[in-house]
Amino acid sequence: MSLSVILGAIWVLAATLVALLPMRLQYVPGVILLVLAPVLIGFLGYELGWIAAMAGLAAFLSMFRNPLRYFWRRFRGLETGGPGV
Repeated sequence: MSLSVILGAIWVLAATLVALLPMRLQYVPGVILLVLAPVLIGFLGYELGWIAAMAGLAAFLSMFRNPLRYFWRRFRGLETGGPGV
């Protein structure tokens, strides 16, 4: 098994463990996982090809759709859908 697949499996396990934490403890490790994901996806693409990278990107976008949607709306200057909206 290639190193990128092993690191990807470790990333998935870490993301699962972070999801089990209370919400107030999820922010720091969640941001770290969010930052590491594009690096890992690029490594997957380098070792296994663009199809594996696209599969990894689809999984990443699926897992982080709400935080990515929040940051995209915030970047564009739109309401983020917080409490009271």
